[in-house]
Order: sequence, then C-alpha cells, then structure tokens
Amino acid sequence: MTPWCNEFGQPVGPAVPGWAPPPRPGRVVMAGRFCRLEPLDPGRHAAGLFEALCAGGDAGWTYLPYGPFNAPADYRAWVGSHCLGDDPLFFAIIDARHPRDARPAGVVSYLRVAPQAGSIEVGHLHFGPQLSRSPAGTEAMYLMMSHAFALGYRRYEWKCDALNAPSRAAAQRLGLSFEGVFRQATVYKGRSRDTAWYAAIDPEWPAVRRAFEAWLAPTNFDAQGRQRTRLSDLTRPLLQQRG
Repeated sequence: MTPWCNEFGQPVGPAVPGWAPPPRPGRVVMAGRFCRLEPLDPGRHAAGLFEALCAGGDAGWTYLPYGPFNAPADYRAWVGSHCLGDDPLFFAIIDARHPRDARPAGVVSYLRVAPQAGSIEVGHLHFGPQLSRSPAGTEAMYLMMSHAFALGYRRYEWKCDALNAPSRAAAQRLGLSFEGVFRQATVYKGRSRDTAWYAAIDPEWPAVRRAFEAWLAPTNFDAQGRQRTRLSDLTRPLLQQRG
C-alpha cells in the first residue's frame, strides 16, 4: 500500500470513497457442484456430524478449543449451546457428490465479523475423512470466500495455531497470504498458542476466484476424478507472502 499524505505531511492510508459497511452474513444455503453449505441445525445435522467428525479418533480435535466428544448426545448438546448464534455463524458442509446419500461431512463458520472494518474470518473448520483432500472440501472454502466478498467485505481472514502445519498450508493453498505470527495470543486446552494470520483482500479476490474456478472446472479432472492441475500451483503466484 502506497501511503498518502494529509495536510500535515503525515503518511496516511488511501481514502475509501463511497465505503459503507456490508451486511452481516445470514443463514443462507450456498450450493456448488460438489457440496452444499446449510446453516447448522442440531436436529438435522448433529448425528451425521458426530459420525463424520468423532468416529475416527481424537486427533482431529487437537487444534480446536473444544472436543473431542464421546457420545452423539454430547456433541448435539454442544452444537445446541454454542453453534446457533450469529457470530460465529456455523454451517454444515453437505457432500453433494452422491445425492441419494447426501450427508453432513464437516463444519465451517464465519466469525469475528466486523462490518465497520469490512473484515470477516473463516474458522471452526473441521472436515471428516470424506471431505479431506476432496473437491467438495475445496469448493466449500470457495463458497465461503465468494459469499463474503459478494456481500462487500474487504478482508477475509484465516487464523490458526502456528504449530498447525496442515492448516497453514491449507490457507496458502486457498490463496490467503501469510501476515505474521502473534506470540502467546491465547490459551486453550491448558496450553499456550501462538497464532498465525493469513488473509486475502478484495483487490486480490478476482485473481483468487479465477484460480478456484479453473481448479473446480470439470476439465481439471480426469475420468478417475484426479486433478490435472493443483490449486496450489494456481494460487502460489498470487500470494503476497508465504510462511
């Protein structure tokens, strides 16, 4: 960003003419070719999510500030008490590749929504094995980012434990640039957390969107469903900084 100068000769940020805070995201359904995002509902989604997220062991909960859960009733109670507000705003990720057997396979949320600043964060991301390393999981991230920028947000954030190497790699694969590490940012599960920050801003979004759409295109997959071009190869040149 090139600084401007005010009447005192001091450098300041550029003006944002016509800026108006965007609306807060609502409880909408976001649908793609591989998946559908539905506002999280305990009655409709909790049982399937418990099966998807809890049946495979506890390792997937290491970097989340809650869980694991030992019984479906425990998970449903947690969803009912923590996941029905507006911030964070939770969505169930429905794998739509098999319409007759469509079931929730993961969760994601918007959080720390700040319309006055035009900033929104994606988080509470948890994929079951069915979504991990799949087109449906990537498309879910595209739908979340696309909806946020369509609403008018200027900044889309991703934060994670700095020791969570898969999350850090995922953020950059999705076209979010590294911005630094906040040391001793919080405490969770009785341990200290340094937090790594990643973000994409609205001038970067058109190029990131084209990378997503090129990767998600049917022509990018062979007859066995294997990718021809990796998304990271498309987004790597767009990153302002890696880390």
